[in-house]
Amino acid sequence: MKTITVLVFMLSLLVTAGAQPNPDTLWTHTFGGSGYDWAYSIQQTSDGGFIVAGVTGSFGAGGHDFYLVKTNSLGDTLWTRTYGGTNDDWAYFIQQTSDGGYIVAGYTHSRGAGLADFYLVKTNSQGDTLWTRTYGGTDNDYAYSVQRTSDGGYIVAGWTDSFGAGRSDVYLVKTNSQGDTLWTRTYGGSASDGAWSVRQTADGGYVLAGTTFSFGAGNYDLYLVKTNSLGDTVWTRTYGGGSRDEALFVLQTTDRGYIVAGYAESFGAGLYDFYLVKTDSLGDTLWTRTYGGSSWEYGYSVQQTTDAGYIIAGYTYSLSAASNDLYLVKTNSQGGLLWTRTFGGNTWDEAQSVQQTSDGGYIMAGYTESFGAGSRDFYLVKTGPDQLDSEPICLSAPSQYMLYPNFPNPFNPSTRISYALPKAAHVRLTVFNLLGEQIATLADGIQPTGIHTLSFDGSALASGVYLYLLQSEGFSQARKMVLLK
Repeated sequence: MKTITVLVFMLSLLVTAGAQPNPDTLWTHTFGGSGYDWAYSIQQTSDGGFIVAGVTGSFGAGGHDFYLVKTNSLGDTLWTRTYGGTNDDWAYFIQQTSDGGYIVAGYTHSRGAGLADFYLVKTNSQGDTLWTRTYGGTDNDYAYSVQRTSDGGYIVAGWTDSFGAGRSDVYLVKTNSQGDTLWTRTYGGSASDGAWSVRQTADGGYVLAGTTFSFGAGNYDLYLVKTNSLGDTVWTRTYGGGSRDEALFVLQTTDRGYIVAGYAESFGAGLYDFYLVKTDSLGDTLWTRTYGGSSWEYGYSVQQTTDAGYIIAGYTYSLSAASNDLYLVKTNSQGGLLWTRTFGGNTWDEAQSVQQTSDGGYIMAGYTESFGAGSRDFYLVKTGPDQLDSEPICLSAPSQYMLYPNFPNPFNPSTRISYALPKAAHVRLTVFNLLGEQIATLADGIQPTGIHTLSFDGSALASGVYLYLLQSEGFSQARKMVLLK
């Protein structure tokens, strides 16, 4: 591999000292009919476009149905699909799968064994149904999150009233690639507990985030559950104060810790505020932050960005023009506020999902009552990149070892990895899959002081998450990158 050493003078002080500008809005789109339509989840797809999942009251077979909208990179509609029966069916999360299709999770009142059941829909790349599955008992069971797992199956999380120790419990369902149940687990106490978000972790286990009324300090508290690969509890944590606080989204971060987003009544400036909790790998708190004004803000979605900071989306009443507005908050790696943006009109508008896009900008999905054809419509907002969201520039000699986020991320087929050396040293940079198998050595030798950039080519690899590890004279740091073909 060719190593490029960049040493530039003077400007680093200007770059690091200057305020980070807000990104520009590139486009907005609404989708829906004359009724109520809500978007809850969005992902950039391998073709550069977007897939959006939510609920429609305008189309479909029942009162409400799963609603999928596929767009190109400019937000123009390529196709739409509805799924469901004659009653209410709600989709809350979508992910593109390695075959180019999609997995969608929510709940159904039209099918299944109980009043409401987990509802999983697998489609091909055009949204045509390949299979559907329901999971649950005779009472209400609601799925809110799904992820494809490293074995090709799926992990689904939500709430159950049918099983468990309390009135409601966290409900986790593991399936094979065809949606057949491998195992189920419940977590919680004697009161109400539930999960809003699940992710597979680098060790092959799972982390769930949600709400607990059974444990913790307050009325409701953030609830984090870490399991092994079989769903057995490794540890649980609660976060919050004496009032109502909830976790709505969780991700594992590049340092193997976790970032949790939600809202807090116990802390902050207003009635409710965005609440961000950063933990280490054992769930112990490293820092917490709140964002918002004198009224209420809810944070529904968080992503780690390529600069190692975070982007959070939800809604604000404190800072809106009239009623609720979409609220976008960008932070640095320590949760320090870099900028905020609001989007919307004169009535109720919310963001439910956010992702950093391949161009360094952001895509948000939610719903709007201010714009569109109906009472409430899907609402997509695409922004440009932060002006400083790019590969690292060193304008003086680095003062410490540093492994930077790769750029771009996700990538296909190649990406660039940069790292800083405060002195000449022996450097080893290696790439691993999630099984811990080494698949590439990018550097192994003496290198001079400065910032070095290497190219990593994933053409021969399958889509998935990979780890890259920098080691040099006692320093060791790993980061995660995503190959998405």
